[in-house]
Amino acid sequence: MANPKPKKLTKGTLPIYVVLTIASLLSLFPFYWMFVMATRPSAAYNSIPPTLLPGTQLVENFQKVLDTIPFFQAMWNTIILCSAVTIGVLLISSLAGFAFAKFQFPGKNFLFILILLTMVIPPQLGLIPQFYLISQLGWLDTLLGAGVIFLLNPLGIFLMRQYVSQSVPDELMEAAKLDGCSNFRIYWSIVLPIIKPAFATLGIIVFTLVWGEFLWQFTVLRDPSSYTLQVALASLNNAFRVDFGMLLSGVFWATVPLIIIFLMFNKLFISSITEGSIK
Repeated sequence: MANPKPKKLTKGTLPIYVVLTIASLLSLFPFYWMFVMATRPSAAYNSIPPTLLPGTQLVENFQKVLDTIPFFQAMWNTIILCSAVTIGVLLISSLAGFAFAKFQFPGKNFLFILILLTMVIPPQLGLIPQFYLISQLGWLDTLLGAGVIFLLNPLGIFLMRQYVSQSVPDELMEAAKLDGCSNFRIYWSIVLPIIKPAFATLGIIVFTLVWGEFLWQFTVLRDPSSYTLQVALASLNNAFRVDFGMLLSGVFWATVPLIIIFLMFNKLFISSITEGSIK
């Protein structure tokens, strides 16, 4: 099958492309400015007019970061935490979404609404009871304590439930049951391959959410050896003097893994959005 020819610009589509281009540049500018500041001395942060061209101190600023905090240890802790939470959320959410979408059981609708209602509760309200529970379990200063509260993700359950209900035909499940498949075998062999795009979308959302989480990690993690990137970078913010070049250099290198993750899974992410829009 021949590839479709690219659409030509017309008077009607040209303004749309112009607006999209401007919006893209505005969205990318904070990342570019962060990179520029990471290559400049701290004084350039408050310079007038603002500095918009990269400097030559990227390596020097990053060396200051390495001399101040255990950056690579914190990055490794963050990667382990985000990966474990993402895998856990994907499994739990897909299983729960599959159950809510394809099975009938008492209190199904009430339980689903109750899960959705937890999305409107500010996470700060649960900070004290969650901290008390984690401390009683002896999980303070551990990655387990920093990540366990994120394993139950109401948004993930909702997304998986909607995707499974639309993408997995009931007839396919009935045929699998006639062949002797158990419910878990149906989930593992039929449902999971179908919902890969939703997996990629939810995985990117969860990984990014946990990577950027600060309040809970700052509350639970007090030992520098267990610091995640967000907590370690916060320690660069001195109360009397802030080296913005060093701080933004650390933030810049902490953002690179997120960009790599998105580039690895962007095709599945885009296909999920496209498929949903077509449906």
